[in-house]
Formats: sequence, C-alpha cells, structure tokens
Amino acid sequence: MFDTSVEPLPRGRHQLSREQVEEAQRVRIFLAMADAMAEHGYVGTSVAKVLAGAGVSRETFYQLFDGKLECFLAACDFVADALVRHLAASVGAGPIRQTSIDRFERTLTEYLDTLASAPALARLFLVEVHAAGPEAMSRRAALQHRLADAMAALLGARTDGDRFACQTVVAAMSAMVAGPLVAGDPDALRALGPPMLDHVRRLFEGTPRANSA
Repeated sequence: MFDTSVEPLPRGRHQLSREQVEEAQRVRIFLAMADAMAEHGYVGTSVAKVLAGAGVSRETFYQLFDGKLECFLAACDFVADALVRHLAASVGAGPIRQTSIDRFERTLTEYLDTLASAPALARLFLVEVHAAGPEAMSRRAALQHRLADAMAALLGARTDGDRFACQTVVAAMSAMVAGPLVAGDPDALRALGPPMLDHVRRLFEGTPRANSA
C-alpha cells in the first residue's frame, strides 16, 4: 500500500514549522474525507462529517480550503501523486533484467494490490469523482494520461497506435475497477490482473490468448 500515513501532532509546545503542521492537518482531512465518502458518497458527505473524522476544527478546515469541492480536488491530487510515486518505486525495485511485459505485469499487480489495500482512497478518484463535477473529472483524466504515459514508457510504445492502445488499456482498467471498489471486493479487483495482462500481451507481443483452445 502506498504511504499516506501521518503522525499525530504533538500536544503543547513543539518544534514543527507552520508548514509541517498544516501539511499534517491536510493529510488528516484527506484521509477523513476518503473514509466519509466511502460510506456516504460525495453528495452525502458534509464538511461536518469530514471534520469529525479528521479531528480538526471548522476554522482550521476553512483556513486550508474554500469548501468541500476544493478539499476534494486537493485530496484527489494528493492520492494521485502518492499512487504514481508508489508505482514508480515499485518498478524501480524490481529485478534489473526484465522484459517490458514483466515490468508491466509488476506494475499492474502493484496497482491492483494498492487499490485493494486502500479502497477508500481509491474511490476518491475512481468513483466519487463522477459526482464532483467537471473539474474533478479533468483531474481524473490528467491522472489517466500520467498512467498511460508511464505504461507507454514501460512497454516501449513509440507509435501513435501503440500509445493509443496504452490510453485505452488505462481507461478500461479505470472503468473496470469501479465495480469491485463499490462492492468492497478486493479479490475481484486482483482478479482483473491476469486477463488484462493477457490482453496487453496480445496487443504488444501478438501472444495467443492464454486459455484459448
């Protein structure tokens, strides 16, 4: 799971800067928002519900954000950046001698494992974003482009056709994981990996379908 943990702020006098305190408060708010929306959805989540989960005051919240939408957009950016960094680190930690498909398989498996281990955070940018309006959907599209670019780099996709194939794979996976996330079914999430890997192999290697007769 990618690291989104935050240490509790110390009571009384401490050596933390104002920026460190604000960042810790922001992360607590993001995590509380994810948990609240996993239970109530975007529309049903009020700022009050987020504050209750985060343990921060209303005054603190409005010092950091103009309102629920701005907080939601910032939370989506926070999760997207954490996810991309985590996947990049996972690929970099793999064996030196790997084929492009091996690297993609490692990344795909880590992606699905990450969603399964942090479903509330995953729902922010994969499910609840649909209810948050056009700016939120634009942020989701930007993340998909980042993931498609990363996939293209992993697979050595250089032609326009190959890069478009990467975009369609990322878009398809983003749509397919939504159902298992809403259902709270981590096994169904992970089960998407083998058939998608098989599909990518056929796209980029011409490999026959693994289970074909």
